Amino acid sequence: MTKKALITGVTGQDGSYLTELLVEKGYEVHGIIRRASTFNTGRLDPLYASPQDTNKQLHLHYGDLSDGSGLSRLIAEIQPDEVYNLGAQSHVRVSFDAPEYTADVDGTGTIRLLEAIRQAGIQPRFYQASSSEMYGKVLEIPQTETTPFYPRSPYACAKVFSYWAVVNYRESYGMHASNGILFNHESPRRGETFVTRKITRAVAHIKAGLQKKLYLGNIDAKRDWGYAKEYVEAMWLMLQQPTSDDYVVATNETHSVREFLEIAFGHVGLNYEDFVEIDPRYYRPAEVDILIGDYTKAKEKLGWEPKVRFADLTRLMVEADVKLLHDHQAGNIKVRS
Repeated sequence: MTKKALITGVTGQDGSYLTELLVEKGYEVHGIIRRASTFNTGRLDPLYASPQDTNKQLHLHYGDLSDGSGLSRLIAEIQPDEVYNLGAQSHVRVSFDAPEYTADVDGTGTIRLLEAIRQAGIQPRFYQASSSEMYGKVLEIPQTETTPFYPRSPYACAKVFSYWAVVNYRESYGMHASNGILFNHESPRRGETFVTRKITRAVAHIKAGLQKKLYLGNIDAKRDWGYAKEYVEAMWLMLQQPTSDDYVVATNETHSVREFLEIAFGHVGLNYEDFVEIDPRYYRPAEVDILIGDYTKAKEKLGWEPKVRFADLTRLMVEADVKLLHDHQAGNIKVRS
């Protein structure tokens, strides 16, 4: 019998990669999208045009994590076997400017979804997109599943709330509900306002003579960066386990934004110091200085480990943005790959 999966945040980087993975595995995928005045499903276009979807395995529904009654209706109608909660206001810096909205969607939105499942009387397996930002002002290095949280942004606070809500519903109602504590994960599908994609897009434009400067904030912040396409497999693996649990998904390596700049600009024969300027407007009110995750538990219990490492990921993203710009200039506009 065909499994059904429901994904919030289906149009995002992770949502699109997860959709492709599940369709390949024969799932019927249902995604929740927000109503917008412009097309916002570009990351899913390759799947629509693919022979993989000849059986119409992908179905999109309008909804929002701020609308509890709408979520209840969709859960009751779809009756999913698996639910992946990837939807969020996902930009940490923006969360300082929109803290109430971030808390409502990223925090209370998870409760709305869990309640919709509970009230429907069904028992799908549930995945919550937790974040390494929850560790914030880190209390130990590297960070594991038992490292205490010390959130340093409204985004991180909301994610901590959701993390414990999932644990509470698991323990209170016997739900198969897991938290994936994913460290930074990037790809050519990353939003252009996130620092890695902001850099690789700028590299392509500067190399082509279309941009002169790149303005950034703290380039000495250190992160554990992996490849998003690999990380969604870890999400799926969590829901295939006989019991639910919480897992760190990371590379166990940390690199600074400065290192990312060196590799990205160097890949096209440029020196980042000639083009990058620091703009205090991009500093966070409270910074997270270093993140590095220990994925030992995921390796031992899920059989998952990262394959694409930092330098290769950086070059992969640069090449994708160079190609994307070339396609635009040639009039052969293509969707992100």
